[in-house]
Amino acid sequence: MNPNGALEGLALYCVAQRALEPTSEARTGVRHVMDIPAAWLAAATGVLIAVLTGMASAGEVEAYAVPDALKVPSEQVLAIAARGVGVQIYECTSATDDPTHYSWTLKAPEAVLQLKSGASLAKHYAGPTWEAADGSKVIGEVVAKLEAPNDTAIPWLLLRAKTTSGAGRFSAIRSIQRLRTVGGKAPASGCDQTRSGKEARVPYSAEYRFFTARP
Repeated sequence: MNPNGALEGLALYCVAQRALEPTSEARTGVRHVMDIPAAWLAAATGVLIAVLTGMASAGEVEAYAVPDALKVPSEQVLAIAARGVGVQIYECTSATDDPTHYSWTLKAPEAVLQLKSGASLAKHYAGPTWEAADGSKVIGEVVAKLEAPNDTAIPWLLLRAKTTSGAGRFSAIRSIQRLRTVGGKAPASGCDQTRSGKEARVPYSAEYRFFTARP
């Protein structure tokens, strides 16, 4: 086992345990929202960043294999590689075709991306959107998805850039890959009619690769 990977998994487990602790409101029966206080998430993020090995440079990242289904077009080249750490936010909702059936539905990601150097690259939120520190943005659209090698992790993705805006690091992005995911899957239970509309914030990390047109 990769010791760094084990440390990352342990850190995410600790965050997950904290996320599942009921709030004072939950103990009084008023609300039940699985949440992670900002200070706790910031501390856990610091631990993860210290042990992550996925934040490789563009040249280093290309060295390991990517499934064919998630490869970008040959006319594109890797421009940026970073590691994202945060939460996948799920909402307890009823099924459209069966209002009596409830399940956790993905609402949005909430994460920060950092480069290998430790420098902040971007924030990641609903859209899915990546917004760089320089204000440039890219909104992605999923074109391919594969289950992660670890069945406790969210899938690996290939996305095309649906729209870009601003002038900066993300203004020329054509494709995005989400790889080497850890955690982030929806809770296996805890969603029923009594919790309709409640949220679960599940810790995760992933490697993100951003591609531009080949010069």
